[in-house]
Amino acid sequence: MSTHHLDRLFKPKSVAVIGASEKKGSVGCAMMKNLLAGKGNYDVFPVNPRHRKVFDRPCVSRVQEIEKAVDMAVIATPIQMVPELVAACGEKGIAGAVVVSSGGRESGAKGQAIEKQILAAAQKSDLRIIGPNCLGIMNTAVSLNASFAHLTPMPGNMAFLSQSGAVCTSVLDLALRENVGFSHFVSLGSMVDVDFADMIDYLGSQRSVASIVMYMEDITHIRNFMSAARAVSRIKPIIVLKSGRSRAGAKAAASHTGAMAKEDILYDTAFQRAGILRVTEFEELFDGAQFLAKQQRPKGSGLTIITNAGGPGVMAADALASYGMEPAPLSRETLDRLDALLPDNWSRSNPVDILGDTPASAYIDTVKHCAADPKTDALLLICSPAGTMDTQALAELLIPQLQTISCPVFTAWIGGDNVAKARQVFNQAGIVTYDSAERAVRAFKNLYEYGKNIERLTQIPIRTDTKLIIHRDIAGKIIQNAMAGKDTCLLENTAKALMEAYGIPVNDTKIADTREAALEMAARTGFPVVLKICSRDIPHKSDCSGVALNLNTPEDVKTAYSQIMANARQHFPGAHITGVTVQSMQDRADFELFIGAKKDPHFGPVILFGMGGVLTEVFKDISMGLPPLNRMLAAHLIGKTKIASVLKGFRNIQPIDMARLEELLIRVGRLMTDFPEIEILDINPLMVRNGVLTAVDARVFIAPASVPSPMHLIISSYPWQYESLGETVDGQPFFIRPIRPSDADLMIDHFHSLSSRSKYMRFFSPLKELSRDMLIKLTQIDYDREIALVALMGNEQNQKMAGVCRIIVFPDKTQAEFAIAISDDWQGKGIGSSLLTQCLKAARQMGIRRVMGLVLSENTQMLKLGGKLGFAINRAAGGGEYELIIETDDLDLD
Repeated sequence: MSTHHLDRLFKPKSVAVIGASEKKGSVGCAMMKNLLAGKGNYDVFPVNPRHRKVFDRPCVSRVQEIEKAVDMAVIATPIQMVPELVAACGEKGIAGAVVVSSGGRESGAKGQAIEKQILAAAQKSDLRIIGPNCLGIMNTAVSLNASFAHLTPMPGNMAFLSQSGAVCTSVLDLALRENVGFSHFVSLGSMVDVDFADMIDYLGSQRSVASIVMYMEDITHIRNFMSAARAVSRIKPIIVLKSGRSRAGAKAAASHTGAMAKEDILYDTAFQRAGILRVTEFEELFDGAQFLAKQQRPKGSGLTIITNAGGPGVMAADALASYGMEPAPLSRETLDRLDALLPDNWSRSNPVDILGDTPASAYIDTVKHCAADPKTDALLLICSPAGTMDTQALAELLIPQLQTISCPVFTAWIGGDNVAKARQVFNQAGIVTYDSAERAVRAFKNLYEYGKNIERLTQIPIRTDTKLIIHRDIAGKIIQNAMAGKDTCLLENTAKALMEAYGIPVNDTKIADTREAALEMAARTGFPVVLKICSRDIPHKSDCSGVALNLNTPEDVKTAYSQIMANARQHFPGAHITGVTVQSMQDRADFELFIGAKKDPHFGPVILFGMGGVLTEVFKDISMGLPPLNRMLAAHLIGKTKIASVLKGFRNIQPIDMARLEELLIRVGRLMTDFPEIEILDINPLMVRNGVLTAVDARVFIAPASVPSPMHLIISSYPWQYESLGETVDGQPFFIRPIRPSDADLMIDHFHSLSSRSKYMRFFSPLKELSRDMLIKLTQIDYDREIALVALMGNEQNQKMAGVCRIIVFPDKTQAEFAIAISDDWQGKGIGSSLLTQCLKAARQMGIRRVMGLVLSENTQMLKLGGKLGFAINRAAGGGEYELIIETDDLDLD
């Protein structure tokens, strides 16, 4: 994405309205009117065919005759003419176009074809397109209103994005009523080019934007979206209303996983992983937006409720309870102060019911005391027209006090006309206000939930010395052999062999295609045994009574074999039956778990976990996550289920090794990451007996993959292909690999191993400590946006980070900047050369054409290394630095 082009689009110096007309009521006329009314620092002029038809060549000719530089074009012509106009705009060097014309994909196949032509025309010149079928764009910071909306938003620090023009106008109406301002207001329309990912990336870089609110119908380029959202949500809240919750997803496959991994649940999973808050109603979207616009988000769940009537306070507490939350427990000191202030029959707890006849001064003092309580993370103030309370006067008296309180404060003035003026007073003062206690609590819960998402996103994981041992080559041969045989469903023993290659514990499973073979295998296995039907065409063995347990004698095996085969042929007469599997009878399980995975056509692999057994789909105690997983994400995946409470031990059930279960989920995630051919994987049941886990039934579906690993993921995975071994000039070995989030401690040690001079050379400032935010930024990277390789000395138990090299990719994905730091003890040993060489190789593989970096003039070692590797070295403007530039096509790194 070209950030420069989008910047010119949203901060234009000149705007051409193509298709502008003097006819009142036309879209072009409305666009001209709004642009001129904005009085921004830009020129506006029409490109109008005047009295000739818009399909005539003169309209295009007028674009080509534009003499002055134009940043943005607004196109308001019939859509049939847009591809030619976009091409003409590109030839003139126009940065972007807002296409309001309708008649694209929403009109059918013909419109879809026109949209493809528009995109093709834009790509010839790098021109960016917003729309078609959009309302337009606004940027209040530069007084830009390039839309045909009936209103202009107030200035603010919140950006709003929407695919629906009708939602845009509705939000505008509500925002003006509630005194909510916006920095940017963008109608994306059909998103033929610029989409949510592009806008999140751009808005994330704008200082004028503090938060982003979106109305979404679908996502294009979902991996780009996740990358942008994960980067920006760490620093700016993102709220989304995604419509289409009830739309049926893809047809359920013949498995537990396929039946439960529905499309809308996957959106929930993706948004949570990206740190985005999802809301379900338009009112909820606007309530959250209002909170973000006027208040900081709460740091904790401690909500203190103050009310002048008992009923609304109870409703607020009930609303909290419905979200699994409770009011903050006020301290003894606070309760004593309130005792001295309020009537004897006040509630003496949170919610704080001060009673309807209490004077306004007591309400204000109550607010002061509760705000000072250490357990209060946010204040909800409720007032209804009860007793002698003057609701408007109380609001006016409260405002000066509320503006001095450090924690979030929001209000619910409940009633109709009697309290409408009070709510208006709050709005004009920038105080968040709602018309019901439930709405207020819901907004609080949403913003607190968002904070928890961000905590998980930015949590620094604990480093462990456990390295997963997997056999990718064995698993690869299993997949290749199955693909060669055109098997879409692996037999149970093959599926278990695949899982065993990735360290997933399975029981020994043999296949018998005759009764005699079953008898022989049962004797070798040892009684008692289990027989199960073995067929690719029978999804659930229990559907045809295809399982026989506790077979203790050869006669039991004979009878069971015959009965299982007869049942299968009766229930599935057309099924191809391979025979039966013979397995050792396991002791009765304490309980059963389920682990599944599915490759969704849009979201890529999805991991499922929950309660197992034949009733998995009935109870649906299932949570979902997206690979790649680490221990924290796996623990969160487990913790979202009800069965999680049993895993820690329950009555006579022993606790299981949670680290082992987390590891199993990580291993399943690795398997799905490494092999995009796996469509569906079921482990059900995963039996738990005395804390030991065993996969006693497994099922795997495969199909040819359209893209190689890891491009089938929507979140970039650890790029193990960048791992390599190196050797210093004096023969000491070191290991180069991509940086990991768990490297935080190693990074701190490395930072302190740098001398003051080395720190200055790397960070261009006399940095003394790495802040937590900086540590997260340096270790938790998006491998689609950044390459960061570390050189490690020593073994796993006693490793030291000798050096770090990183290449940060620019938004256009063709250029990047490098930075490198080597511990003073290891400088001059060839480590820096190896690290930078490996990073440049990775950059070339990613399609980066140019890598550059600034180096201080006194950093002679880095200048020498740059020259050795072929960088062009030029004195930067100002004279204190050198700019090193290299074209990756010219690299000789083999």
